Amino acid sequence: MEAVQHDINANMRGILVDWLVEVAEEYKLVPDTLYLTISYIDRYLSGNLVSRQRLQLLGVACMLIASKYEEICAPHVEEFCYITDNTYNREEVLEMERSVLNHLHFELTGPTTKSFLRRFVRAAQAEQKSPTFQLEFLGNYLAELTLLEYGFLRFLPSMIAGAAVFVARLTLNPAQKPWNSTLQHYSGYKASELRECANAILELQKNTKNCTLPAIREKYRQHKFKCVAALVPPAAIAPEYFIDIE
Repeated sequence: MEAVQHDINANMRGILVDWLVEVAEEYKLVPDTLYLTISYIDRYLSGNLVSRQRLQLLGVACMLIASKYEEICAPHVEEFCYITDNTYNREEVLEMERSVLNHLHFELTGPTTKSFLRRFVRAAQAEQKSPTFQLEFLGNYLAELTLLEYGFLRFLPSMIAGAAVFVARLTLNPAQKPWNSTLQHYSGYKASELRECANAILELQKNTKNCTLPAIREKYRQHKFKCVAALVPPAAIAPEYFIDIE
C-alpha cells in the first residue's frame, strides 16, 4: 500500500475497518463478508491510487460485493449509501463496484483467516467432550483484531488463524500448553513457526499500543459473545510453549 498510496495511511485504513465492523454488525452480516471486504480493500489499494475522500466509498463498494457473494439476502446499494449519511450516491457506489471488480478480475473467492479458523477451532475442541463457544468466540475476537492492523498482512491467513487459536487457548488455560499434535496436524504449523504472529496477537489483546478504535472490543464485550474481550490476557507467552512437539 505504501508504494502506491500518497493520501492514505495505515491509520486511515484502520479507521475504515473499525467502521466496517460496525456496519457488518448493524446489518447482521456473516463474518466471512467482513473478511472478504477487507481482502478486497487491501487488494485494490495495492494497485490503485485512492484519495482519502473516496476511501469510505471503496469500503462500502467492497462490502457490497462481498455481501452479494456471501449473504443470502444482501443489503441493497441504497442501504450502503444511507450508512454513509448519503455522502455518496447510488451511481458513485456502482461505479466504484465496477472498478473494484475489474481490478480483481472478478476473482472474488480466496482463503481468509476465518475459513482457516473454523477448521482449527474444531481441531482444538476435538479433545473436549462438550466443546464450549468460549474458545470459538475468543479466537474470532483475536483474529478480527488483526484486521485493524495493516502490519498483519505480512502473515498468511492460515498462520493468523493458528496463532489466534494458540493465544486463545493460552488465555483460557494458562497452565496448559496451547499447542498439541492435533493442532499441528490440522494446521500444518509447528509451535515455533507461530512465535512471531502469536506474540503480535497477544500485544493486540493487551492493547499495548493503546488503540482507540473501539468497534471490535465493544462487539466482543457483549454477552452473546460471552464477553471474551473482557478476559485478562496472559502477561507473556512462556518460551517453552514454542518448543516443537516431537
